Amino acid sequence: MSYLFATLFYVSLGIFAAGLALKLRQYWSVPAPLKIPTTPAPITRSGVVFRMFREVVFFESLFRATKWTWIFGWMFHLGLALAFVRHLRYVVSSDFFIWPLINNWLVQFAGQYASLIMLVGLLGLLGRRIFVDRVRYISAPSDYLMLILIIMITVSGIMMSFIAPIDVVGLKAFMVGLMVFDWQELPSSIFLIIHLGLVAVLAIIFPFSKLLHAPGVFFSPTRNQVDNPREQRHVADWARSLDLDSADQSSG
Repeated sequence: MSYLFATLFYVSLGIFAAGLALKLRQYWSVPAPLKIPTTPAPITRSGVVFRMFREVVFFESLFRATKWTWIFGWMFHLGLALAFVRHLRYVVSSDFFIWPLINNWLVQFAGQYASLIMLVGLLGLLGRRIFVDRVRYISAPSDYLMLILIIMITVSGIMMSFIAPIDVVGLKAFMVGLMVFDWQELPSSIFLIIHLGLVAVLAIIFPFSKLLHAPGVFFSPTRNQVDNPREQRHVADWARSLDLDSADQSSG
């Protein structure tokens, strides 16, 4: 079982990294021929950075659109961020400079109970897709399956935190061993096997799912463009050569 999960993690991480890199390359190369920032939009580059910060951290556009979805979405992402920080103790050495921060009792306490916040947020988002007519109409089966997958990951983590604790020292030895190619024995726990297996599945399908909205928001022209169409002409990269050729022909 230890060798099986070690191999699974290497495969899933490779697919995740390669798939994400290809998608980011695609996002970067897609032309943006029009100046289309969603108004009211900032007129300076620093204003765009501040707008992106508000969008990524506070979900500003979602807050304006629907308050209930914003509440559940923010609960899930907040809980996910806190749980992620708590999970770092399983892969970070005790002599690393951030160890005192992530091993702080307050961080560990907040990260542990953040899983409950995550679960409430996820159940709210799932209920929205089931009971809100206009959302159910545009929901594909993959939307439900993705939410159910993350809910199962969260529930299995909650079971290990509050009901069936596992050998965290052995788990850290296993995770650190994966990074240095020194495979250790995986602690015996059905909830741990479920949790790690579903995380590997999530890593594999992440680059091909709607979860790519996480990095994709930074490439959205409606968010990352400066609202200055009168002050500066917008020409897409792929059209610059054509624009220069036209200018040369006109001058000739």
